[in-house]
Amino acid sequence: MEFTITTEEQKILLSDAREAIIAELEKRRASFQQIDGQSILKMPCGAFVTLHKQTNGSRSLRGCIGRMSANLPLIETIRLMAKEAAFGDPRFPPLKKEELEQCHIEISALSPMIPCDDPQKVKVGIHGLYLTCNGRSGVLLPQVPVEQGWNLDEYLNYICIKAGLLPGSYNAPNAQLYTFTAIVFGEEYKHHDTPAS
Repeated sequence: MEFTITTEEQKILLSDAREAIIAELEKRRASFQQIDGQSILKMPCGAFVTLHKQTNGSRSLRGCIGRMSANLPLIETIRLMAKEAAFGDPRFPPLKKEELEQCHIEISALSPMIPCDDPQKVKVGIHGLYLTCNGRSGVLLPQVPVEQGWNLDEYLNYICIKAGLLPGSYNAPNAQLYTFTAIVFGEEYKHHDTPAS
């Protein structure tokens, strides 16, 4: 089965991600949409939810949590990861209610991982990377090297650094490098600056 998510399914995932965060902020039970019929949203699938905060014309990371693989349906993984990105990312304090309006939600739904026998075959902007070595691991989503302007060597070295390893560790005999692709989509950016009339 080809790994695709329709525009309608993307809207449902983004809506449920935002609802999961709002419900937590308002201390109420979330009101999620019903998924009828066959849908990739019901299939187990790894996913990441990223929050970008838009302030004064610039955007910055506000939280990102995910799972490389999951035994839960994609829709449930997204609901859980949205809450974790907002309130459980150890790099940031829990999201405050007044911040949510400035936040843009981005979802990365992951294909199954494939062992990579030749790092030089990694395609920047297409492949995400997952590296394990010496009990450490790190993951980078496909969009990260593009956003950072990295070439292939920089990308491969940075996955090592992300895993807490020395650059070049992806070549170590006990290193295991995997690639995956992602369907990445996000909410439309809201522009709160209205031109002076």
